[in-house]
Amino acid sequence: MSTPSTTVDRAFEAALYDTEHTTLDTGASLLAADPGADAELVRRGREFVASAWRRGWQPADVVRFVRRELDDVHVRLVSALVRSQASYDRPRGPRWTAQLDELTAEAPPGTDRFSHATAVLELYRLLLRLPVLEPLDEPSIRHSGPESRMLTRIRALLAKAEATGFPEEAEALSAKAQELMARHSIDKALTAGDSPTAELPGACRIGVEPPYEQAKAVLLDAVATANHCRAVWNEPFAFSTVVGFEPDLEAVELLYASLLVQAQTAMTKAEAVQRAGGRKRTKTFRQSFLAAYAHRVGTRLAAAAETQVTGDLLPVLASRELAVTGRLDRMFPETTTTRLRGVSDAAGWTEGSQAADRAQVGHRKPLR
Repeated sequence: MSTPSTTVDRAFEAALYDTEHTTLDTGASLLAADPGADAELVRRGREFVASAWRRGWQPADVVRFVRRELDDVHVRLVSALVRSQASYDRPRGPRWTAQLDELTAEAPPGTDRFSHATAVLELYRLLLRLPVLEPLDEPSIRHSGPESRMLTRIRALLAKAEATGFPEEAEALSAKAQELMARHSIDKALTAGDSPTAELPGACRIGVEPPYEQAKAVLLDAVATANHCRAVWNEPFAFSTVVGFEPDLEAVELLYASLLVQAQTAMTKAEAVQRAGGRKRTKTFRQSFLAAYAHRVGTRLAAAAETQVTGDLLPVLASRELAVTGRLDRMFPETTTTRLRGVSDAAGWTEGSQAADRAQVGHRKPLR
């Protein structure tokens, strides 16, 4: 007599370990014909998700990869699986919790049993072949109290800077947000230096997705460097791993997201002007625009970073930079520099450079 477990075993044997469509159909047929195996199928899915965590993946990484390789129905399926597995999982850190909160809550649209089983098996095939990633070891406790309120204020300032149509207001809002980020980072560095238990650098992953992902990766690298972090781009899986101390990682996440919004807004306006002039090379224009934007913003951020601290803070920052570099070298013994390629549109480069000059990365008074 067939049991739910044997039905799933037979379906997996037919579908997960052979890439021929005929075997996928066979596995889906077995599952569709046995409603009693549904719960066991979900349980096996939770096991695949837990296995992904053991291999260094996090919820956002898995969802991002599924979205890139499969379809929306698979994204909904994996989101539901991740949410289901969370109740069986060990306690995780705040970034992990935030990623869970961002998962789509909508269930996949209703469909026939065969189509549903096919989608599930396609998803499980993908989860089965996820490689090992570098573990991030996120701290389990986020600082609370005034620090949390400061981060909320920074987010609000950047959101206003992105939304306003007045350059002067955006400049003031962004400059204030950056001042708060810098003071927050320096204060934490000095506090950690006085603590008997030294704070260690951590790491997070930030999505760097198509289109024009190379320029975005270069922009993220520039933002990370200016904020005392280091970034390593993983092109096949559409993310960069950023290594640094927690306050600096938070600053990188916020500033990178804000600059992307500003770049997109500026690019859309510049492209409209180009189209009005009769140009139709949209793809090359956008690629060159974002490449120039990333290059120019990187230059501005590097120049701004040199003026942010006084001499008495240099030993503290140098010690933290050494710790970040050590963590990076342990995680990525071999790294290469991301370089811009495929820049062929002069107008796009010019417009991107000018947009970067207008981007809100303004200077602030040295911190003491």
